Amino acid sequence: MTTSTSFRTGAAHLVDGLVAQGVDRVWCVPGESYLAVLDALADVSDRVQTVTCRHEGAAAMMAEADGKMTGRPGICMVTRGPGATNASAGLHVAFQDSTPMILFIGQIARDAAEREAFQEIDYRRMFGQVAKWVAQIDDPARVPEFLSRAFSVAMAGRPGPVVLALPEDMLVEEAAAALPRRVEPVGTGPAAGAMQDFARRLAAAERPVLILGGSRWDRGAKTAVERFAGRTHLPVAAVFRRQDRFDNEHPCYVGELGLGANPALRAMIGDADLVILLGTRMGDIASDDYETLEIPCPRQSLIHIHADPQELGRLYQPDLAINATPGDFAALLDDVAVPAVPAWAERTRAARASYEDWQKPRPCPGHVNMSEIILWLRDHLPQDAILTNGAGNFAAWLHRFHRHRELGTQLAPTSGSMGYGVPAAVAASMRHPGRRVVCIAGDGDFMMTIQEMATAAQYGATPIFVVVDNGMLGTIRMHQETRYPARVSATDLVNPDFCLIGTACGAHVEFVDRTTDFAAAFQRAEASGRMALIHVKVDPEALTANRSLSQIRKAAELAGQ
Repeated sequence: MTTSTSFRTGAAHLVDGLVAQGVDRVWCVPGESYLAVLDALADVSDRVQTVTCRHEGAAAMMAEADGKMTGRPGICMVTRGPGATNASAGLHVAFQDSTPMILFIGQIARDAAEREAFQEIDYRRMFGQVAKWVAQIDDPARVPEFLSRAFSVAMAGRPGPVVLALPEDMLVEEAAAALPRRVEPVGTGPAAGAMQDFARRLAAAERPVLILGGSRWDRGAKTAVERFAGRTHLPVAAVFRRQDRFDNEHPCYVGELGLGANPALRAMIGDADLVILLGTRMGDIASDDYETLEIPCPRQSLIHIHADPQELGRLYQPDLAINATPGDFAALLDDVAVPAVPAWAERTRAARASYEDWQKPRPCPGHVNMSEIILWLRDHLPQDAILTNGAGNFAAWLHRFHRHRELGTQLAPTSGSMGYGVPAAVAASMRHPGRRVVCIAGDGDFMMTIQEMATAAQYGATPIFVVVDNGMLGTIRMHQETRYPARVSATDLVNPDFCLIGTACGAHVEFVDRTTDFAAAFQRAEASGRMALIHVKVDPEALTANRSLSQIRKAAELAGQ
């Protein structure tokens, strides 16, 4: 197949290439360094929406969330220097979360390089450890080449971000170039004999467990794994913030390996004789600081399935390594034979019972019980509702007590980045305007990207923000009380009136300081048909889902005696 060649500016070639790749939305904070691209985007406004965000970090997080939802690179554009450094927060999320994303950065003119010109940075050096590929396009004729490679790299193997710097003089220079064809991600299937080996090892096990995570999932893969688990009674756990890879109502689902995970679940995996990792790297949070699986040789037999061969053997030496995407692997599971009543069936039932007990609401200090609020949301929200969050102790209630049913209903940073929930909710509401989008945010977390409520208002997004306010940076305070009990430093917050800010941004607002008032407040927010903010005031004593602030402090004081 041949493509036509046209004589255009570098900016025009770039925008034409984005259209050819199916890009329909660009997240940006405009800058003079890439005015030519903004002008070219005006020519395709009927096909590509340019969204003006209030901060480059949030713009990058919106692009990252878009990449999570679509499986294709989310597109972010920022200006040089301060714009690029601000955007690095979202770039880091994309890297650690294995999300396809492309960050375009306006750059100084080529003839000013290496002079420390205004806002000059060498992005190849700056972003070398938080991107799969960093490059600068110095020739407008090569724009299609670089763009095609960027899409390919971002989606290949373990997906991730790509950074392309765009010198401002290159963007206005004309050159002949051909339009690139649409890039599709390359699948990777199990090698010959791998599935037979997988079946043999599984049949020989007595205490197996399947752990899911990572990216490159689709509905077909999720459904196939659920069907396989139901047929084999195999217990299934999800890693940190990847709970939507498996129906949490499924009788084989046994919980999430996140922060504050069920101790019984961690004990079950520690006692397993076969661990199957599908799609996940099994990082430090899922592995309890690398204690669950020893490095490099786990005591359990290990089967590791991953789309990127560089992740196989990187930390753990598997007994069986399968280089395959979740979809290509799951498509072959129907042919895997196991005993009709495997030895581990009762173990799975016990683990499921433990998970259900772990989800029972616990009493907590104060008039607001977040476990009961999340359980109400679990019963009230539609199955396809999208829940977003950033980082903080507040998220532990969401991850512990909510049950995800469908793929694509969880947008949360495995990188642990604060401020993610708000921009992710804006992106989700714009990508799926017909679905309910709920952001659960802590007060410190919310304040990091609160300005993006203005972006939501400008583009008609309608997420519901539930702000859990305890007047402190709760996660850091928890660690502080554990290590330095009663010595409070830098973790108290004096917050603004969140409802006034919400009103100023055009949101429907509610204030809740009792559990019993939450349901009616949320339903009024839904009925408003617009963006909404529910300010939930919680007792500072309710510091974690398991222990109060005073209990944490007392335990630390006793340990130090």
